Amino acid sequence: MTQEKLINLKKDVNLSEYTTIGLGGKAKYFISCQTVDEIRSAIEFGESNRLRIEILGGGSNLIFPDDGFDGLIIKIDYKGMSFEDDGQYTKATVNAGEVWDDFARMSVEKNLAGIECLSGIPGSVGATPIQNVGAYGQEVKDTIVYVKVISRNSLDVLELNVGRCEFGYRESRFKSTDRDRFVIVEVCYRLKNSGEPSLKYDELLDYIKSKKKNKNEISLKAVRESVLALRRKKSMLIDPSDPNSRSVGSFFVNPILSDVEYADFKERLASLGIKRAPCYKSSQGTKISAGWLVENAGFARGYKKNGVGVSSNHSLALVNYSGTTVEILSLADDIENAVYDKFGIRLQKEAVVI
Repeated sequence: MTQEKLINLKKDVNLSEYTTIGLGGKAKYFISCQTVDEIRSAIEFGESNRLRIEILGGGSNLIFPDDGFDGLIIKIDYKGMSFEDDGQYTKATVNAGEVWDDFARMSVEKNLAGIECLSGIPGSVGATPIQNVGAYGQEVKDTIVYVKVISRNSLDVLELNVGRCEFGYRESRFKSTDRDRFVIVEVCYRLKNSGEPSLKYDELLDYIKSKKKNKNEISLKAVRESVLALRRKKSMLIDPSDPNSRSVGSFFVNPILSDVEYADFKERLASLGIKRAPCYKSSQGTKISAGWLVENAGFARGYKKNGVGVSSNHSLALVNYSGTTVEILSLADDIENAVYDKFGIRLQKEAVVI
């Protein structure tokens, strides 16, 4: 495969323009793909020329090096969505390049329940299974039927049902064991017709109750609007006028501790004279608030170092004000080390660092 056959292939594209955090140098090669065949051709070009390949969706969770990417960036712009009503549920088949919040908005407009709490999350549909995107008590694994992928080795198109995706908390086979093995091209979701909105998360429920006197008035639309309002307040919506939104969202995941680890954590809190930390039980263990850990390790909201810092509105968001990738990663290292030294917990990055 020669580059002459790839119509959309470009050289020396500035990657900072394609990421929400606004960081990264130039990509040696960059191609936007609107069809499955174009994606396959791009992969074939990259492989035949022994180029390192990175897949780009909405750029809301990626951090590229300051000196750029000496390989091929394949941007997935494969659009399209369809809805099939089977009575009690509707199957929504969505191509990977669709903007996630466009799909979330349309689902609520169609009175389909299942992803209303995931409103406002930046990025593309194809990225949601990779991290098992979740917020306010919902995760995409709860509605996904299957994920359609291209094998980067064979270029075959495969359909993986939800059981084969190996979903966990902010985890999947696409992020861990099979990272770089597949390119996601389509996701099918099963949404409930006229379903009840999800109100599992106290912060969301309290906010809605403050706006709605009658519980019967709590609709899918009300939940979506409330989620958007809460995310806007935390600068977790992409807004060019809000400097705190120049981030990748939550930089770290909430750590989940085993019973033994949690007992050790409580002992450490007691030795520090701290009565408790925000946490709750899950099927996997005890989940600790990463934001609380960050703030209590000495990195308050609004903390700044060089051209980067901690968001003034959300302690898990590391913000690029006028900095570099080196500076944002240095700050992340400082936070990880401080949290570990004080609380004995090693934070894991939710952001993907290339």
